Parts: sequence; C-alpha cells; structure tokens
Amino acid sequence: MDMNIQKYIAFVKTVELGSFTKAAKILNYSQSGISRMINDLEHEWGIILLERNRAGLRLTSDGMNILPYAKELAEKYQVLQNQLAALSQLNTGLIRIGTFSSVATHWLPGAIETFQKKYPKIDFELLLGDYEEIEQWVLDGRIDFGFSRLPARHEVIQKFLHEDEQLVVLPQGHPFLNKEKIFVTDLQDQPFILLEREGTSDITELLATAHVQPQIKFRTWDDYSILAMVEKNLGISVLPKLILQRIAYQVKTRPLVKPIFRKIGIIYRNESSLSLASQKFLQDFPSF
Repeated sequence: MDMNIQKYIAFVKTVELGSFTKAAKILNYSQSGISRMINDLEHEWGIILLERNRAGLRLTSDGMNILPYAKELAEKYQVLQNQLAALSQLNTGLIRIGTFSSVATHWLPGAIETFQKKYPKIDFELLLGDYEEIEQWVLDGRIDFGFSRLPARHEVIQKFLHEDEQLVVLPQGHPFLNKEKIFVTDLQDQPFILLEREGTSDITELLATAHVQPQIKFRTWDDYSILAMVEKNLGISVLPKLILQRIAYQVKTRPLVKPIFRKIGIIYRNESSLSLASQKFLQDFPSF
C-alpha cells in the first residue's frame, strides 16, 4: 500500500472512531503507529489536524477542511481494492468481440492466450464482420467491444490502436515489380480485385479521390481469397499490411508513392457497458 494513502486512511479512521486505539485495532496497527502517521501528515502539511486532550480528540479547523479530501482518497483507494479483488476472482464470464479477419488472425490469439493464463475460465465469442456490422453490433449490445476502422460513423467511444499501411499486392513476375513504389494512377485499367463489402472500402475511396478506374474483376470481403486470386494472376489488389503478415501465398508487395493508411481502433458504447472481464482484457491489450 502507498504510504501516503495509509496515512490518509489512518487520519480518516481516527476521526470516525474518535480514538487512536480504536483506529489502530480496526487497521491492525499499534496505537503509536497510528499516532505517528498522523503526526507525519501534520509535519508534511505544516498544520495541526487533531487536538489531543484528556477528553479525547477533536478536529481543528484545518483538520475539518482537509477531512473531506482525505475521505475521498481513502474511499477511492477502497474502490480500487474492491476492483482488484473482483478481478482476482474472475472465475466465469464471456467476452464478446467483434472483429475483422486480420485482427482475428494476427492480434487476438496472442492477447487471448495471455489473458487466459491469468483467467482460464473466461470464455470468448468472436464475431467476424465488416466495419459497419461491427459498429452496429456495438450499438445493439451484441458485442462488448469491437475492432474497427476509425473514425467510427456512429456515436461510440473510440480508442486508436494502430496505423496500417495499404500496399499494392502483385503476382510474381508482374511488370510493376520493377518499380520501387507505385503511383495510384498506375492502377488505371489494371485487372483489379477489390476488398469491399457493401461499399465499406478504404480502396474505393482512394480510387475515387484519385479519379482512377482499374478493371475490377472481383469484389470480396475475404482478404485471403484475394491473395489466392492475385497469386493465380487474376488481378492485382491493394491490401492493408496487417493482412499480409505470415501468409502462405506467393505474392509480392510494393508501397504507394503517397502512402495511405487505415486507422484501426477499439470501439464500445460506454465504460459502463463493459463487463469487468472486458475492462481487464482491454487494459492488458498490447499496443502495436
């Protein structure tokens, strides 16, 4: 326990019980230990908190001014202790997470493994969807929190995690591999496989802004299907770097001349909507 918090609690309990002896008994200290802690506070602050006389103890005017603040600190410390005690007894529970495939593949397994070493009886439910679906699940209370693209479109709490660069994905032997970096305009008229679901695409926005129209051969929200099709030389694509980690497909990547990024974050309705288990999971979630 922080020594100053200990002193505040000693002061508050002594006032509440009107006695060093009673406070010492409740707090499991000696009477002299309680007296010394209050003396230390008086010395640190340069004021007298308690008047000691034969009739007992009486708060000074300075002590009366200080008491509400000391009480507040002592109460907050007790809330913290209660929270920690509750967390140590997380024996059952379910954490419901909305996510998209690359986060589910590359981030969540390690985070869940670490969490379950501490809390092995907490179960997880993962719902895979697109950004719009994940936001709606948060709003509906279907999930506790979700991983999504920021900024979110609805009124939710948003916590930024990571900036994920978009890379051009090419089959082996493609002429663009002679370039170190690729202009967006190079994509004009190229056979293209678009990562898109119901219009929620970073790349659609990129192409529209640059007034570039590739030949879109396929549209899918399954990023691994896109990689398989690029490998078979059915088109090229632009995918986030996170998707391209530890892949089994024989493809190559090149950055864009003017790099663009998707911002990934965690979204949830509000603090009170998070279960104790969810709060702890998010507190321990690694930064990337």
